[in-house]
Amino acid sequence: MQVRRVGVVGCGLMGGGIAQVTATAGLETIVREVDEATLQRGLQAIEERLDRAVARQRLEKGERDAIRARLRGTTELEQLAACDLVIEAVTEQKQVKLELFRALDAVCPPETLLASNTSSLSITEMAVATRRPHRFLGLHFFNPVPVMQLVEVVRTLLTEPEAVEAGCAFARTLGKTPVVARDRPGFIVNRLLVPYLLDAIRVYDEGLASIEDIDEAMRLGCGYPMGPFTLLDFVGLDTTYYIANVFFEEFREPRYAPPTLLKQMVLAGRLGRKSGRGFYDYGG
Repeated sequence: MQVRRVGVVGCGLMGGGIAQVTATAGLETIVREVDEATLQRGLQAIEERLDRAVARQRLEKGERDAIRARLRGTTELEQLAACDLVIEAVTEQKQVKLELFRALDAVCPPETLLASNTSSLSITEMAVATRRPHRFLGLHFFNPVPVMQLVEVVRTLLTEPEAVEAGCAFARTLGKTPVVARDRPGFIVNRLLVPYLLDAIRVYDEGLASIEDIDEAMRLGCGYPMGPFTLLDFVGLDTTYYIANVFFEEFREPRYAPPTLLKQMVLAGRLGRKSGRGFYDYGG
């Protein structure tokens, strides 16, 4: 199948980014939020990103206006019924996602593809909550969506090959590179990345080196664009803590257990950039 019209549920950091790139790729896009105020904040953030791209001469004014014309918002889930593909990008809470997909399953025709942008929850569990598990998959984008080139296309035991092919083709339409993964916690990237981040916290807590020196060592020694603590602050310590707990519950292996220091920082509200302080202080 060919995706021409896309629905995105959630217009926050991830959902807004996904809506922006789909509209930029020439696809008619409708993004849904729970209320008008939240929707307008999300659409305004997209407008600001597009305006910055014009100011930096990365985008022509005519292109910006065309993108705006292809993108519209709604607070009504029923408005997504005409979409070929609907991508969920709401809060990372299982029950919220399950309820949403049951509602989408009721309003969308049987041929519509449903997808989740989850980074850690079971795609299979969401798929079987609908009557179309064969047309359900994961489409995991990375933050910031307009910049990051990767999309993890996640298949379950029930996902039909045509749906996987459609997901990969859709990612390529956006100018992204798709990789296909089985439905396992963390998929490819987080499955390998999270233990590395947790180990960085452990070796710092053991007194091996300073935060700055560990970051510098991994950046210059391994060629990573940023060190583990800079990345932790960017992702959010609460997000990392949540994903680590999901992993540990699934695998029961020590390498997935969140370090005590990580838990303490989350409890203290030091969540990284979003709170103004994490392993680094962003107060200035």
